[in-house]
Amino acid sequence: MSSSASIKDTNTQKKSLFTRFLDAVEYLGNLLPHPITLFAIFCLAILVSSGIAGYFEVSVMDPRPEGAPGRSADGMIHVVSLFNAEGLERIVTNLVSNFVGFAPLGTVLVAMLGVAIAEHSGLLSAAMRGLVMGASQRMVTVTVVFAGIISNTASELGYVVLIPLAAMLFHSMGRHPLAGLAAAFAGVSGGYSANLLIGTVDPLLSGITETAAIMIDPTYRVGPEVNWYFMFVSTFFISFAGAFVTEKLVEPKLGKYNEEEAAEDLSGDTMGKLTDIEKKGLKAAGIAILVVSALIAWTVVPADGVLRTADGQISGSPFLRSIVAFIFVFFAIPGFVYGKVTGVMNTDRDVIDAMSKSMSSMGMYIVLVFFAAQFVAFFSWTNFGQVIAVTGAEFLQSVGLTGPMLFFAFILMCGFINLMIGSASAQWAVTAPIFVPMLMLVGYAPETIQAAYRIGDSTTNIITPMMSYFGLILAVATRYMKNLGIGTLIATMLPYSLVFIVGWSLLFYVWVFVLGLPVGPGAATYYTP
Repeated sequence: MSSSASIKDTNTQKKSLFTRFLDAVEYLGNLLPHPITLFAIFCLAILVSSGIAGYFEVSVMDPRPEGAPGRSADGMIHVVSLFNAEGLERIVTNLVSNFVGFAPLGTVLVAMLGVAIAEHSGLLSAAMRGLVMGASQRMVTVTVVFAGIISNTASELGYVVLIPLAAMLFHSMGRHPLAGLAAAFAGVSGGYSANLLIGTVDPLLSGITETAAIMIDPTYRVGPEVNWYFMFVSTFFISFAGAFVTEKLVEPKLGKYNEEEAAEDLSGDTMGKLTDIEKKGLKAAGIAILVVSALIAWTVVPADGVLRTADGQISGSPFLRSIVAFIFVFFAIPGFVYGKVTGVMNTDRDVIDAMSKSMSSMGMYIVLVFFAAQFVAFFSWTNFGQVIAVTGAEFLQSVGLTGPMLFFAFILMCGFINLMIGSASAQWAVTAPIFVPMLMLVGYAPETIQAAYRIGDSTTNIITPMMSYFGLILAVATRYMKNLGIGTLIATMLPYSLVFIVGWSLLFYVWVFVLGLPVGPGAATYYTP
């Protein structure tokens, strides 16, 4: 057999092994029920398992000092059974309060109201198109990835608008359209948690983190801003890392694009440039942003700013505690100004319609939150989280895995779980009650734990078929390559995932443990009871 034939057979074998791996991931993921059903099953499982653990009087030594809030008189943490009359009474009397009191619910809905105005007025779409199309030939790849990251502020806008736009842009430039699609997909989904602004994902995750943290420290508070420093810097890392992978790995592998591979006629595949009225609207919105920013700065920057604490501090100030309100204002006012200039929003009814449409699209999220809130409450009532956390912390200490290397394992594990549970909030609602208390007990602050989770959750979004928009991305890709399959798309995105998870983890290690920098305003690295 010739050497070339041998190499070909080896490559075929490697491809078949890789394809089988991808098929296994897809198969296992498809075995999982819908996330809402999954939370309902978890609730039932907790009820039954708490009854069993309560019958056998499962308990662990409470690591909190004597006299600490929530510490029992005998110094033990006992599993509380919900599988009895008292448990049933507690469940039915708190069903509504569990739902309405779930921290991420109100914060996300309020933030989305403001984003909805900017999105439905056309501001976000125009700004994204202007950013991508205005980029120089040399910087276009970086700009596409960067725009993808920024688009996360507006929920699904990046998936629906930017990814098809990037494919069209690359095609119009004579580059492979799938390279543009991959670059945008990497920014939108692989860099999901990174951003220059505090977006809707921040209050969503911080609310879940806080709920988990109070299992150990009832007074602990986690604000939406606690990861902002690290995620701000991560935006530039993901932008340049994504551009590097696109130009050095993905695009050379794709080769020159063959128009015959397209599923349809691409002769009309041209970019729609910004119109004069859109440019005018963007300028007006920019002025509105400057005015809003100046007003916000006036309340915070001066030492006697009205939104500082009584002693003039920013940490723990009304400003940081009200960050969701400022997200609403920061998007709503420029969005309305843009809509007014372009004629999209002329009356209060137009604004109300935009917010109403946004809320109607949140129906699935609200249903998910209902069941997730019950799960988190049940898990807290039974003390399962604390028992597992103490046991896990003792195990980590016994094997000596309590240093910074612990976070590399944690990030990898979160990335693996994300292959099966594609929703960031759903995964964190399941894992935070276990890992936040556990890692707090070995000395790390919830803010740092959350930042590490966000790396693992983001980096494998682009290689899992369980990601909710994966089908949409595949549909856009097949427009340019009619025979493209799910394995090809995942293989195209795999280099991004590998580079992101390694590089982002190293950035996290250097930022937190080498430079000793906080991951956000007022955020601690270590937890001291």
